[in-house]
Amino acid sequence: MHIASNTPHTSHEDTWRTACTTSRYEEAPDGARVVALPPETTTASLPAQIQHGRRAGVAVIGLGYVGLPTALSLFAAGHAVVGVDTSESRLDHIRSARVDLLPAQLGRLSAALDDPDFRLTADPAAALEADAVIICVPTPVDEDLVPDLRALKAACSSAVAHAVPGQLLVLTSTSYVGTTRELLTEPLTERGMTPGTDVFVAFAPERIDPGNPSHSPDRTPRVIGGVTPRCAERACALLAGTAPSVHRVDSPEAAEMSKLWENTFRAVNIALANELSENCLEFDLEPRQVIEAAATKPYGFMPFYPGPGVGGHCIPCDPHYLLWQLRARKVASPLVDVAMTAIAERPARVAEKAREALTARGTGVIGARVLILGIAYKPGVADLRESPALEIMDRLTAWGATVEYSDGLVPRLDRHGSVRHSVGAPEALGWDLVVVHTPHPGADLGWLADGPEVLDVTHRRVLSAAGAAV
Repeated sequence: MHIASNTPHTSHEDTWRTACTTSRYEEAPDGARVVALPPETTTASLPAQIQHGRRAGVAVIGLGYVGLPTALSLFAAGHAVVGVDTSESRLDHIRSARVDLLPAQLGRLSAALDDPDFRLTADPAAALEADAVIICVPTPVDEDLVPDLRALKAACSSAVAHAVPGQLLVLTSTSYVGTTRELLTEPLTERGMTPGTDVFVAFAPERIDPGNPSHSPDRTPRVIGGVTPRCAERACALLAGTAPSVHRVDSPEAAEMSKLWENTFRAVNIALANELSENCLEFDLEPRQVIEAAATKPYGFMPFYPGPGVGGHCIPCDPHYLLWQLRARKVASPLVDVAMTAIAERPARVAEKAREALTARGTGVIGARVLILGIAYKPGVADLRESPALEIMDRLTAWGATVEYSDGLVPRLDRHGSVRHSVGAPEALGWDLVVVHTPHPGADLGWLADGPEVLDVTHRRVLSAAGAAV
């Protein structure tokens, strides 16, 4: 039975080569200004200063899933880059290219590691040598879904402490509205540095889609909001060579809110897709087929797909920064609140479906052998952040099942003080239930057609080639 479910420098104004000063502004259909830089200026670098025999350029603080691709994009655009990360183990992984990047990005990393203008360090004082500092640190939420601002505050504090005259500071980490002014502008002013005159500050939200070559940084427009127009111009000059276009808004707050809007929009629609998929199953309809039919409408509809929950850094976390700030103002946002609650509860629903499947089979959950196929949060990446598979695994284990996993990109899992290893040949073992969670590209799933009971929570017809119902 197959069950379907779902060294400081003193650069002055006239020494900067600012590409935006020769840019042209095009009117978008909605009247917004989109900065379109001439091709000869899109790779213009910030002023080259000779510091200890090395050309200064851009310091990227934080070399995680956002920071490392950002550093590589800036380097490819012609900037000297120093990557700063407080984790020596992360730096070691980067130096040995043991990082989760797209193939093209791995090629860039290999070339960069052989170039003296691409450096890695754990010393935040490296920012003193840079003309620009890009802050790319994680902004997660804690167990109570409250923003965890420790990394962000530490990185911004370090950037402010090491800021030098003429420097550009760009925050890219998703956060609440007003973060850029609160953590960068105000502290810089307290140091006696006036943003827009002595230093330049902007917010440009990251847009990194791990594992998706169609959405690589050089294919994705950037939104930029400067504290002053001159701040925005500096940020535009820096980032223009890393993106097909930059879209300027009037303030860092507008740019901050745009990022929250992006991901809250996605969260609400994913929650709706999950709910409607349950409605479809109630009528014995396959949700994916219904979504594809609705998506033939050329206006007013955008397809979102159901699944086992939402992972990664953005959707499960970012809307909570908005809700947290609104609650402090005693402002309700009921639709967003309900959507985020539904998203948080989704993995529990999937675990319950697994238990129901085992019960219907007559096995029961206690002592059942359950395999979770793929535990990364999305196909093609080794990223476990907020992966629904982890909660599903925990719940089934707590109910008495013996749970293992198979994921070619995640060979080892440290969870709650115990270590699990990916099952190398799952088809050779007997399972009472296989939960298809994240099938990676190229994975052979044919063995599922004639083998164990399957709970497919992807709704993407991953078993169709094997003849299994989904």
